[in-house]
Amino acid sequence: MKYIYLLIFILPLFFSCGTLNQKKQRADKAVSELKDPLTYEQRRKFDYYFLEAVRMKQKGEYDAAFKLYEHCLDIYPQSAAVLYEISQFYMFLGQEAKGEEALKQASRSDEGNFWYKQTLASYYQSKQNWLKAISVYEDMAHIFPSRLEPLLSLADLYGRTKSYDNLVATLDRIEELDGKSEQLSMEKFRAYLQLDNMEKAFSEIQSLVDEYPYDMRYRTVLGDVYLSNDRNDEALKVYQDILKEEPDYAPAMVSLASYYQKTGQDSLYAVQLDSILVNENVDTKLKLDFMRQQILRSEQTDRDSTKVIRLFETILTKKQPNADVPMLYAQYLITKKMEKESVPVLNKVLELDPENKPARLQLLSYAINKNDLDEVIRVATPAIVYNPEAMEFYYYLGLAHYQKDETDKALDVFNKGVQQINDKSDKNIASDFYSILGDLYHTKEMKAEAYAAYDSSLVYNPNNINTLNNYAYYLSVERTNLDKAEEMSFITVKAEPENATYLDTYAWILFEKGRYTEARIYIEQAMKNGGDSSQVIVEHCGDIYFKLGDKDKALEYWKKADAMGSTPEDGSTPRSEEELKRLKRKIELEKYVE
Repeated sequence: MKYIYLLIFILPLFFSCGTLNQKKQRADKAVSELKDPLTYEQRRKFDYYFLEAVRMKQKGEYDAAFKLYEHCLDIYPQSAAVLYEISQFYMFLGQEAKGEEALKQASRSDEGNFWYKQTLASYYQSKQNWLKAISVYEDMAHIFPSRLEPLLSLADLYGRTKSYDNLVATLDRIEELDGKSEQLSMEKFRAYLQLDNMEKAFSEIQSLVDEYPYDMRYRTVLGDVYLSNDRNDEALKVYQDILKEEPDYAPAMVSLASYYQKTGQDSLYAVQLDSILVNENVDTKLKLDFMRQQILRSEQTDRDSTKVIRLFETILTKKQPNADVPMLYAQYLITKKMEKESVPVLNKVLELDPENKPARLQLLSYAINKNDLDEVIRVATPAIVYNPEAMEFYYYLGLAHYQKDETDKALDVFNKGVQQINDKSDKNIASDFYSILGDLYHTKEMKAEAYAAYDSSLVYNPNNINTLNNYAYYLSVERTNLDKAEEMSFITVKAEPENATYLDTYAWILFEKGRYTEARIYIEQAMKNGGDSSQVIVEHCGDIYFKLGDKDKALEYWKKADAMGSTPEDGSTPRSEEELKRLKRKIELEKYVE
């Protein structure tokens, strides 16, 4: 291992000196390489077999290609191109030792080929053989002095192997090629710290400042480096000098706040924070990053949300260029379960950014949870303009209008909603939209439109239980297409055998088809599963018993239904005057009335 290290350290010196004799040898070698080592006949055969090997490889006939490449080597064993191709075959076959040897021979045969050496170095890196990789990259850096890639790889490898002297030397070489930069200077700074050479570390950052004297960013970096290494007085002087020249330079303002915090000057720290947060010249992104840091620090220490809230409120005293800070504030309040406090902030977000879907959805969820229909309408109405593709806004807006008996408005909203349905829409959501649209049309007694909407609903989801039940029930009430109604209703009963509404629908279809005994089985199941609290289901029960000849029981159920409230508790459409009058006539006449 000692010999390898010696080789690594000696090679750069050896190459940098470059005697006249070596230069002459390289020139002689370059001239000799121009001469073809093959005879005319050998060259003709070699070219034929090589091109044929390439053709076989492109066709995917790898066995044939490999044999042809081997034949090429029989003719010309030093061919770099063939050796490279052969090495790839060996690597693929898992014969890595042979692959490595062939790749090394290829690199030696064609010293000027960058990619052969790059492949060899990458192979060593993949095997974490850092020393061999370094050796190859040093060779490449010497042969190709104008290329950055080998030097960048060397910098990475010297960092991995903690060879900091060599890392600094390599970074210097990169700097000569590519110029001074913050990244290079910081890398050298860190390397000098590892070498415990503090003076050179700080002088490196100072040299960056000297190179770009009017770039306040580098001067701020110098101050931050001083501060992070406990040279607080020097850091303070740097920050003060910067702010003297540019009082609103945000990075230096933030760094000065960090200085006050580190040195325990709490009152100055608080004042500095406020000056940063209300300063309109401070970029929003910087404020966001700063507030995220404050939130994180709060969560990791005292978890005092009042301090964080005060900072947010300080920012919001000034006009905001966008909704980013209010949105972060709202998210913070929501995580703290401060719903009431988040509402005005979310409204502020929408004032600044009406298209902000997450903020609008959050406000909508609050309104839905409180069953505040007017608030649902206020929040969702602008959404169908600003977020026309968001189906949820149409859904809740339409339902809010429907629950307020604003049927025409609800119908208009759902019609606009279905127009947004496309190939990418969720099929279940599309089905629900058409289902509700069908219910609305039926409320308006637009039966053809209602049934068309139900058919569309079932196209998107053939098992939409709500659609199947309502569609089947309305057909049964009109005594049309009862076979289709029975088929649809049976699906709902099978899916939810204890649902009183679905059992009632199925029982009523059987009633309309004259199958009274079967109808009684299902109506009794409906009554047992909560149907006895529904005026419609209780009345249906009486109708079925009447058709079965039990007039006393029928009259009992009709009277019970009449005594019940006519407004359904489930929010469905209240019964019409005609239906209620028909119930009273049944009781008066003591017989079934259609």
